[in-house]
Amino acid sequence: MKAIIQRVTKATVTVGEEQVSAIGRGLCVLLGISVEDTQRDADYIVRKILNLRLFEDENGRAWSKSVMDRDFEVLCVSQFTLQCILKGNKPDFHLAMPAELAQPFYNSILENMRSSYKPELIKDGKFGDYMQVHIQNDGPVTIELSSPTGPNDPKQMSKQEKQQQRKEKARSKGPSESSREKGAPRSRQDPNASSGAEGDVSSEREP
Repeated sequence: MKAIIQRVTKATVTVGEEQVSAIGRGLCVLLGISVEDTQRDADYIVRKILNLRLFEDENGRAWSKSVMDRDFEVLCVSQFTLQCILKGNKPDFHLAMPAELAQPFYNSILENMRSSYKPELIKDGKFGDYMQVHIQNDGPVTIELSSPTGPNDPKQMSKQEKQQQRKEKARSKGPSESSREKGAPRSRQDPNASSGAEGDVSSEREP
């Protein structure tokens, strides 16, 4: 499963002349479901969308708060073209889940998101229709996300998920002495994070 997550100041979806969804500040998510996706992929994507720290806190510190922390909205739009592969210059979509299977699966993802957050803050487009999606990207901030591929052994997968969660908790606590001593991975990330954060904080503090 693939998702393009964009931090927005506002976003709307129209079908023909009718506006079917609109949000203010929050996330606009384009979601592409593949033929191989399972409930595990859906759970991973939902958890990441709701917990990614893409917003500033009350003190203006960037990359500190999630959409749930700030009570912001989420607009989710089904986007099978994310599963595109190219044959020469021609797009091929055979990796995308067929519509008759994708629609109930997509609806279950929305329900999962609503049950994990506030249902009134989760909006969507109109599955299968020709839509116009108007996005005012804030930053711009765009995150490309794919559900992890791994072994079919549930015990091994659970172990990997726990390791990933531990890494996320460690990052949220900030760099420690031991992590700074480890060198390259942390030092490569920090300059970029600092640069992006400074840019966003300065722009978001403006009245």
